[in-house]
Amino acid sequence: MDVVKVTAKGQMTIPKKVREALGIRAGDLLRLETEDGQVMLSRLPDTEFRELAALEGTLEEWLSEADEDAYGDL
Repeated sequence: MDVVKVTAKGQMTIPKKVREALGIRAGDLLRLETEDGQVMLSRLPDTEFRELAALEGTLEEWLSEADEDAYGDL
């Protein structure tokens, strides 16, 4: 078991042995799922990444300065 510390910004470092086990590299997207107080971490397959990238252009309406002010600290 590894223990990590969460920063004030909600960030943490994924331990090297976990990154290696999942094949996680810088820039990869990860999926986090929660159930019964536990978190499941998995690497997002490249096919799902391409699908999300295709949707990204449709979400530009949510990238306004007002939205950032209202939701930027979530």
